[in-house]
Amino acid sequence: MKEDDVEKKSISRRNFLKTAGTTAAVAGLAASGIPMMAGSAQAACDELPKKWDETYEVVVVGSGFAGLAAAIEAKNAGASVALLEKMPVHGGNSVINGGDFCAPGTKLQKENGVEDSADLLYKDMMRAGMYLNHPELARTVADNAKDALEWTESYLGCRYTKLNFHGGHSVKRAHGTINQSGSEVVNKELAKAKEIGVKIMLRTKLVKFLSDKNGRIVGMEVLKGYRFPDDKTGKTAFIKARKAVILGSGGFSYDVALRQVHDPRLTDKLGSTNHPGATGEALLAACRSGAADVQMDWIQLGPWTSPEEKGFGYVPLFCEPLVGYGLMVNPKTGKRFFKETGNRKERADAILLLGNPAVIMGDSYAVKKQVVPHALKGGLENGAIRKFDSLDDLARAYDMPVGAFKEQVARWNSFAEKRKDDDLGCMIFKDAKPTVEAPFYAARLWPKVHHTMGGLVINKDAQVMGFDFKPVKGLYAAGEVTGGVHGAVRLGSVAMADCIVFGRIAGKNAAKEKAWS
Repeated sequence: MKEDDVEKKSISRRNFLKTAGTTAAVAGLAASGIPMMAGSAQAACDELPKKWDETYEVVVVGSGFAGLAAAIEAKNAGASVALLEKMPVHGGNSVINGGDFCAPGTKLQKENGVEDSADLLYKDMMRAGMYLNHPELARTVADNAKDALEWTESYLGCRYTKLNFHGGHSVKRAHGTINQSGSEVVNKELAKAKEIGVKIMLRTKLVKFLSDKNGRIVGMEVLKGYRFPDDKTGKTAFIKARKAVILGSGGFSYDVALRQVHDPRLTDKLGSTNHPGATGEALLAACRSGAADVQMDWIQLGPWTSPEEKGFGYVPLFCEPLVGYGLMVNPKTGKRFFKETGNRKERADAILLLGNPAVIMGDSYAVKKQVVPHALKGGLENGAIRKFDSLDDLARAYDMPVGAFKEQVARWNSFAEKRKDDDLGCMIFKDAKPTVEAPFYAARLWPKVHHTMGGLVINKDAQVMGFDFKPVKGLYAAGEVTGGVHGAVRLGSVAMADCIVFGRIAGKNAAKEKAWS
């Protein structure tokens, strides 16, 4: 199918049913202790509490990029808003995010001589996603990413100081925050939410949604004072949502049982970059209330993580800026095996196929130019990043065949000089130089579970959809809890754009809902 035709093709009933499948209907979820859905498109009426403990017009679940953006926009639209977070601290995966915001056609791009457009971003997203992206959703992100970035700058006061590249993109369009962390955005979102009067409730876990006889979500049962991960903690309370509930609760990469239902290869032997609370309970609760899910078996592995670090660590902030400036090799042979600027799935699959960790390296010029100082310092201190006076020392440290490795570096240097990789087709950037300047830096790479591309089906208005192809009344969602935006592969740095674009849409539209009581 031609790329230009993809957007024109609507999601037919047949195509929808091919890709959508209710998570809650999977027998394997019994291991997670989640009651099964009866299979109806609309959940049955719940017994509503005689007295609600708290009442708001809009209730948001999750305190990352998406949830906070939704809460801010709903509040600014005139709604009373509460934001619930099950963990003792705010931010979820967003606060430990690498801090790159994908946006096309920006001022920073123009200052760096980068030509880009929403159309090109859309094409890159679709190509990486193997055209499994729901075109309308991918287009919404591409068309609104620049505005979302500018909103974080002008309204929140966020600062972006560097233009980075992530594999699978056609150009540099990842805008790095001043501290190279998602905390730059999340913390400013939180401060703004508090400033305008959003009520923030930590240690408050969603147990289940409550629906009326018409299938409308009217509120939820929660545990207040919850202490993760003990479900025996906390006090039951009932919160009314007079207009809508918005889910910005993230994915399920940390839930081994749930991820194995969809991809049995993802055992507990494979680490995760996520925070421990990324366990998907809110997504499952939505499915039990009639929401449809999609593409749950597309689970992304990060190809830039180190086996020497737990969680996300420092190596991703070392590795990703080096692609196109340094080379990645198989230490068994000392030779390159895949293009360094390939997308995440391509690189992760290639490393796993090796059966052993890969090594990425760069010289003093590349590392000082591309890698933020705190990441280099942190990685050197914990031993995940290593420093060497010579290529010989580097090769011996990783048990490489020295001669083969040095020959490979020499060949890479010839590609860097002419800006063309004749072997594997890696993008080599115009400011890259041959790898000759000592000291040299290197790190081992082994994939970890990073992002769940599947989740709740939404439309372009961020409404959650049921299997009757109609919105689940009173329910919106944004960010990693949703599916269909990215298809098979989420390109690096698009997460921030996705979360904030759809978070803002969800907040504005939820506030416009007619109150049910």
